[in-house]
Amino acid sequence: MSIPVVKFNNEDRPEFFKTVNTRVNAYFKENNISRHANLNMKFKTVFMISLYFVPFVLMLTGVITSYWGAFAMWSIMGLGVSGIGLSIMHDANHGSYSKNASTNKLFGFILNFVGGYHVNWKIQHNVLHHSFTNIEGWDEDIEKGIMRFSPTQKRKKAFRYQIFYAPILYGLLTAYWFLAKDFVQLISYSKRGLMKAQGLSFNRALAEIVFNKTWYIGMMFVLPFMITGFPFWLIVSGYFLMQFIAGIILAFIFQSAHVLEETDFFVPDEKISVKNHWAIHQMKTTANFANGSTLFSWFIGGLNYQIEHHLFPNICHVHYRNIAPIVKQTAKEFGIPYYHHKTFLKALQSHFRLLNQLGTGKYDEKLATS
Repeated sequence: MSIPVVKFNNEDRPEFFKTVNTRVNAYFKENNISRHANLNMKFKTVFMISLYFVPFVLMLTGVITSYWGAFAMWSIMGLGVSGIGLSIMHDANHGSYSKNASTNKLFGFILNFVGGYHVNWKIQHNVLHHSFTNIEGWDEDIEKGIMRFSPTQKRKKAFRYQIFYAPILYGLLTAYWFLAKDFVQLISYSKRGLMKAQGLSFNRALAEIVFNKTWYIGMMFVLPFMITGFPFWLIVSGYFLMQFIAGIILAFIFQSAHVLEETDFFVPDEKISVKNHWAIHQMKTTANFANGSTLFSWFIGGLNYQIEHHLFPNICHVHYRNIAPIVKQTAKEFGIPYYHHKTFLKALQSHFRLLNQLGTGKYDEKLATS
């Protein structure tokens, strides 16, 4: 099967993206600023990697010997996993961390140190999610099967309770990735020709996944068991606590940007096309949140500026705060929505209200009467 392509309407106000792109480029040129990592980003890189590895080393070297201390270290590592995922490998695998491809490749590979496979992530996130945001059958971020994330999906009775079991499933997100998701994706992507587009055969990619997960298991389970004196049940429990914390954080951040009451969802027509220009499509399917919170934005890799990220994924996230006013003003001039929740909590509330409406059928009733 060939690589999927959804056709966007290039005649739908193309001046919007031309204008906003020109203005953003002018911002960097006039201020003589690189679009890539700055000193702040480099400091953050050291911090997030340390947040993950330092607690682990403290356990391995015997500095932390109590059970409760070990659980505390695994919990901090959970923050490190999410910090690496949101801030470092995310930019690197988008090619926005550095203008040097080798540097991007190096920091992008760090995903393997937290249990994932960087090639699969690039296909799911860069190729499918960014290209086909909230489009049924194409964006895998809304294709979960056991939950209903879009009004275009069929409602099942079990979905009535999805607002209750959603946090549990979100917490299992990264653990599932480590245990099974990479293998499931490999089979799917190979059938669709997406792995070949990355320059990899099925056998080569499988060998890389097995190799990377083997040394990862050795690092996360065998090494601590051999040298710390902690019982194996504690190591396994601590590991899954780490993954649960990371999964919750990652899911809440990404779901609060796309699966909301105000964002749109699309089904391609028989010609595999949608009615909007690509950039306008991004504006209609994406929302910002908590743009006034500097520390929060710093920790989550600027992904509360999700609109700017989707329009300019090749720009390092440390610049989103400064280009956001440009994007917002341009959208206003062209009459294009710029969705934004003042706080992260309000964005989460919108997400869970939508989950409830989709699960109970209230969303469908609202559509029928509108």
